[in-house]
Parts: sequence; C-alpha cells; structure tokens
Amino acid sequence: MSCDVRFKQACEQLGHDFEGEIKIGGNYVPLVRHEDQIYISGQIPRVGDTVVVTGRAGADVTLEQAQLGAKISALRAIALLQRSLGSLDKVRRVLRMTLFVQCTDSFTQQSEVADGASELLFFVFGEAGAHTRSSVGVYQLPKNATVEMDLIAVAE
Repeated sequence: MSCDVRFKQACEQLGHDFEGEIKIGGNYVPLVRHEDQIYISGQIPRVGDTVVVTGRAGADVTLEQAQLGAKISALRAIALLQRSLGSLDKVRRVLRMTLFVQCTDSFTQQSEVADGASELLFFVFGEAGAHTRSSVGVYQLPKNATVEMDLIAVAE
C-alpha cells in the first residue's frame, strides 16, 4: 500500500482532510527543500481556519487531546510534503521531529504526547517514518495551540 493511501486513511480516521489551503501565520515559508533534505516549519493542530486543540496540557487539555493535536500537526506536515513532492512515496526517510507542548509546570508527559505524532509518521511511512525526536514543554504557543511540531525529511 502506498504512503499516499495510508495518509488518506489516517486523515479519514481522524475525520480531517487537508485538501484546501494550509494556512501559515507569518512571514516565512512552510517548507524549504535543500538538495534531498526537506525542512517543515512548525505546524500547529489547525484545520482550515480553526486550531482544533488549544490550551495547556495538564490543566484544560488531557493527554489524549494533546496526542490528537500532535497527530493533526503531523498530518499537516505530511500534507505539505505530499504537495511539495507530488507523492509521499518519494520520502526516503523522516529524520527528525520536534514537538513542543504548551503545558503546566507539573506536566511531564511530553514524550507521550509526541507518541501521537510518531505513531502517525510510522503508520504513513512504515520503517522510513522511524525518526529521532525531542519533546519539550513550553509556556505558550501560537494561537494558544496545545502543540507545535516541526519535521526534517529526506526525499528523492
């Protein structure tokens, strides 16, 4: 099964699609390709005009909700890859992911939140989706998003 088909399945399972415009919020580009490496700017769990998971993990956001936000952020990053490459089958490897979690000072499950995005990357890309990562707790994120993730991949 192709990566594109698995991506579509993941979108359907979560009830979101990224067919329309993927909005960015500033004076930057969402993706830069340098030779075979692709850098994806930080993606928050925004679908269309709506940030669907907002607030602070450990206070008004549960672990499960934060994981959903990580999955949606990963879907946005994957959608950007697909648009840039024409097909996700051209991704040779996901090298690195960084996930930032807006959380309380006592919340220590940043890695478990990041698991949501990591599992989705592995589902879509198989072994090529296995990556290094960091998960970091922060005080605030743009648009009050619970999570933000960036990604580095290698493609044909």
